[in-house]
Parts: sequence; structure tokens; C-alpha cells
Amino acid sequence: MIAWRRLHGAIFAAVLLFGLAQPSRAQTYEGRELVQASLLADVSAVVPGKPFTAGLLLKMAPHWHTYWKFSGDAGLPSEIKWNLPPGWKAGEIQWPIPFRMMDPGDIETYGYENEVMLLQEITPPASIADSSVKLSAEATWLVCEKLCIPGSAKLQVDLAVANQNAAANEEIFSRYRRSLPQSWPDPKVARASWKRNGPELQLSVESAVLANYPFAEFFPLPEGNVVVGHPRIERGAGGKITFRVPIETDDQKVTSLNGIVVFGQSANGAERNAWSLSTSNTIGSTASLPSGLAKFLLFGFLGGFILNLMPCVLPVISLKIFGFIQHAGQSRRRILRSGLAFIAGIFAWFVGLALLLILLKSLGREITWAFQFTNPYFVVGMSAVVLVFALNLFGVFEISLPQSANRGLLGWTAKEGDAGSFFQGVFATVLATPCTAPFLGTALGFAFTQSGWTILLMFVAIAAGMSSPYLLLSTQPAWLRLLPKPGAWMERVKQLMGFLLLATLLFLLWVLGAERGVEAIIWTSCFLLALSVACWMKGAFIVPTASATARFITLVLLLVLVIGSGWYFIGEKFAAANTVPSATTAQGDWQPFTPERLQSELEQGHAVFVDFTAAWCLTCKFNEATVLESSAVREAFQRHGVVKIKADWTNADPAITKILKQFGRPGVPMYVLYPAGKKGEPFLFPELLTQRMVLDKLDAIAPHVAAE
Repeated sequence: MIAWRRLHGAIFAAVLLFGLAQPSRAQTYEGRELVQASLLADVSAVVPGKPFTAGLLLKMAPHWHTYWKFSGDAGLPSEIKWNLPPGWKAGEIQWPIPFRMMDPGDIETYGYENEVMLLQEITPPASIADSSVKLSAEATWLVCEKLCIPGSAKLQVDLAVANQNAAANEEIFSRYRRSLPQSWPDPKVARASWKRNGPELQLSVESAVLANYPFAEFFPLPEGNVVVGHPRIERGAGGKITFRVPIETDDQKVTSLNGIVVFGQSANGAERNAWSLSTSNTIGSTASLPSGLAKFLLFGFLGGFILNLMPCVLPVISLKIFGFIQHAGQSRRRILRSGLAFIAGIFAWFVGLALLLILLKSLGREITWAFQFTNPYFVVGMSAVVLVFALNLFGVFEISLPQSANRGLLGWTAKEGDAGSFFQGVFATVLATPCTAPFLGTALGFAFTQSGWTILLMFVAIAAGMSSPYLLLSTQPAWLRLLPKPGAWMERVKQLMGFLLLATLLFLLWVLGAERGVEAIIWTSCFLLALSVACWMKGAFIVPTASATARFITLVLLLVLVIGSGWYFIGEKFAAANTVPSATTAQGDWQPFTPERLQSELEQGHAVFVDFTAAWCLTCKFNEATVLESSAVREAFQRHGVVKIKADWTNADPAITKILKQFGRPGVPMYVLYPAGKKGEPFLFPELLTQRMVLDKLDAIAPHVAAE
């Protein structure tokens, strides 16, 4: 089945991707250099403002191969990361026609054997001051035979700068330019049309030219979350060829694919040609619009609303509830303005996060929900912000601006003021992002496969859902009468909420420990201690009654303390703390995840339950404590012979990221039950579990387990 074959390939490729970050072990195997990499230019010198072509030449050992830009069921494409001087530009990689390769297990891949050159157009600036230039790039690849080994090399090409140049390396550049796919010909030469037939796309090509060639294939270039199977070919009369491409996608509007049509006298002949096919070259295909966009936006709105009830955000939401208590009895306009400022903070964070994800996606990066919490430095920053908020609630210091700024911002403090409400809204949403609420995972999984505008709309819908309760409270101040009247007790409540924030700080420090170990917690705590002293200095000495000189000296000492401790404890000590790898030993009756272990258990005919989790995911911990570790569920797992595997995504393990994307999920939690003996599709649970839900599904697969 397509899903299983692609999942197998994704697991295989993802675990190898992790090795690309370790080039020192990727160059040789059994004393033999598997890939010789070099960087060439097609000119003898650089002429300012005149583009030229650079080529990454990879020479593989016999029987070994690298991969095309779409590697197929497994593998990874080669990459080139240029380090060009300012003003220089590099175009897209031009990929020669690949070969189709079959591996055991019905794994089909696309790649190159023996040798390949990847071409890129380099455009220098109109003015170059130096007499010569050194252009450097880092190339990474995956080379495979019976096993796969990632490799990389830092390469450089030196070129003179002149007013004129001559051609260089003509033979090899000419040969590889001839092997590039050509643009789709005139409709009089070839006409292409697509048709969607359930889980299959049918590409019909009518061309008298193709009728002269006994070999023709279609190599797809799928986008987004479209999973493709192995294309099949049917030849008809009059030179008509039909390619049948099995697909799996939630988007029913997908009616065509990009790709190349390859033809020649033989499958691997040197004389092969190819035409590039894009949706603009085809007829009879409808525009691909997001399927059921309104439905998914509704899911996003509902998911955002439910975020207010998730354990990740409850400690911070209490701050806003406290604010509503403070405003009880004030003017309706004042209450509305404060509520709208809080809502603006929610929208500011979600829109900013959406724009960042759109940028990362445009750069070819994997995008996931809560990706920032996989960065330990972000967690350190959030720890500092949480501590500062808590100290402010304890009365250690007050957040204030000069008189002029206060008039402009209406009092930027944690106790009152629109700016304070705004930053409370930002703060609440930052801590909410580790949670994947019901409906939210489905909505984000859909949005991440769509255009930038769809991603932006989805995050606006999530922000609207999360802010809707506060909009209702702000526009209906009569409801505030149900809250207690302001009084002296509020100071005690404020301090109590400071302790809630310290509990959040403990959670963040625990996340750091899971990501970087105990040493990271110690150095972060040292920095937080220095930050606490700085806050105390601010509250004790930078006060209106102090002289300007005293305030200035205190401010300087405060900045020196914060910057110096940050540089030493975080920049030096914390940075030296090693990243904690995923668990390699079993905890309880759970086995640590590796792609090989999952594959091995399935091949042995075992049913497998995989818990995709992370240390910073409170929803994951809630599900584990109330459902997965309950006595009833534990006993059911054992009774049905289900192997339990825990996939730890705390440090954004790329192998796990690939599987999350395979199932259309943007992040954790995710729970997958694989039936025994590969009988049927894997079952994907919702983000929030119940004991009855898990028990019912385990009972449903019991006959398969018993049969084994």
C-alpha cells in the first residue's frame, strides 16, 4: 500500500537525515571513498554583472548512487549551500534526468549512478573591487548501495575577475546541459491532460514523437502533503500514452502533479530525453484550491478556543482573569480597551509566528507547530520572561516607563495599562504553543501543506478562537459583576499568581533538562539568579526619590550584571552543555523509538502503539498520566500483546518529524496504533485521549493479535 511503503521510506530517510549533521563519518566506507566531490565553473574568469554556471560534480563508487530532487520512496536529495560574498546570487539547482531504481521491498527511488553534475547559475554584482574571488559552498548528499551513508564536503572554486572571460570545462558542462529536462514542447508536438479518478491521477500525453520511442516514464514531483505511488504506463493508439499515478492526500482538489516525462530507446540509455511538465502545460485540469478551507478554518477557531483550557496556558490566563477583577466597576470603555489590548497581543504573536513559518517554508525548511520549544535558547528566554513577570507580581520591582511614554501607552505595567494587557496576551500565546488542542492538529496539518496565505488565514482563525472569550467579557462588562469586588485581598491573589508563574518556570527548567541535561539547568539557574538581583536593584534603587546620578549608576551596574551573566552563563557555560539524545534504554515497559525497532516489530507480526511526545508538551504528559499509564490501559496493552514505543520529539528529532508530516500532524502529541501483521492501515488517535477510546481500539484489533 502507498501509505505503508511511503512510511517505510520516510522512516528510512529521516533517520539518515540526522546523520547529515555529522559529516566526519560520512565520507568513506571500509577504507574506500564513496563520493568524490568537486566544484567547477564554466568560465575562466568572472565578469562583473554577467551570470555564469557553477557545477557540483559528484563521482560515486561503482554500484553506489545519490538521489534526485524527489528521491521517491526513500533517500534524500543532494543539497548545495553557498557562502557567497555580499551582492552575489545563486539560482535554483538544475537537475539532470535521473534513473528509476528498484530496491527490495518494492521501494522505488530516483537518482544517479557513477557520476552527476548539479548546475546552478551564479550572478555576480555589477561591481567587484577584488582582482579575484573565492566562491565556497557546502555540499551534502546521501550515497546508497546495500546501505546508505550521508556525506558532505566544503568546496571552493577560485576565479579571477576580468572584463572578459573564456569558456572553461566545456565538455562536461555541455554534456550535462544536454541531460537536463527540456521545456514542454508546443501543443502541436505534445498535449498533456490530467484526470482525477478517486485515489489515482491519470496523465494522458498525445504525441507522435513519443510513439517513436519504446521507453517512456513519468517521474513525479509532488508538493505539500501529497503522497505518490509508483506510476504505471498504458500505451494507446495514435501515440497516446496514459500514466496512472496512485496518490494519497486529504485535498480532493489535487488534480495534477508537476514532474518530467522521460523517453528513450531504453530505460537507462544515455540518449534519453525528458520534458518538464507543470500544471500550466496541461489542459483539462482545474485550479488547485484548498479543499474545504472553511471547514479547516472552523477547526482552527475551535482549536484556538480550546487552547484556553489546556494545561500549558492556564497559569498565564489567570493573569488576565486577575485583570478583569481589577477592572470590575470601572468604565465600560476602560474594560473594553484593556480586553482589546490583550486580544491584540494574541493576534500579534500568532500572525508573527505565521509569517515566520511562511518564510521558513519558502526557504525549503520543515515547518511544525511549537518548533520554537525545540530550541533550548528560546526556552531560556521564556524562563527569563516568566521569572521577571513573577518578580513583578511579588512586588520586587515595578515595570514603568518615563512620564511621556506612560502618557502615550496609558501605563505600561503588569498591574494596569493597555500595553501591560498586550504583553500578557503575547505571553499567554507563547506558552500556549506547546499544546496541540483537539481540532488544532487537523487544521494545522492541512494549513502547513497549503500556500502562505492559507497558513496566515489559519493562524488568524486560531487567534480569533483563543481571544473570543476575552472579547465577550470585554464587550459584556455586566458579566464582571459575578466576579469578586476589588479590595485588599487582590494583593494576596497577585502574589499567589506569582507562585503559579514560578511553577511554570520549574516546568521550563525541566524542559531544558530534557533537552540539554542537568548542567544546562544549573547554568540557566545561575543566570536567572543574576537576573533576579538585577530586578531587585531596579526596584530598590531606580526610584523617583533617588538622585539622577544614583539611578544612572544603578542602571549601568544592572546592565553589566545582566549582560555579563548572560554572556558567561548562557553564551559560554550553557552553550557547552551537550544536547541530550533521545532515550536509548527502555523506561518501564516502553521501548525507545528508532525506525529500525518499529520496522522490526512490524515485520515480526506485532501490533505496535507509538507515543509521539516531548518533554515540553503538557498535553502529552496529561494523556500519559491519566490514560496511557492507567492500570486499565496498561493491562490492556499487555493482554493484547501490543508493543509500546515512545518517540521523544523534545529536540525535534528529524526522523520523528518526517513521520509526523507523513500523518499530516504539525507536532505532538500524536498516537499511532499499527495492527499486527500489517493488517490494515495504522490508526491515528486524536490529540486528547480517553481510557475508553484506547481500550475500544485495542479490543478492535484483538482478533488480529490472537490470530498471530
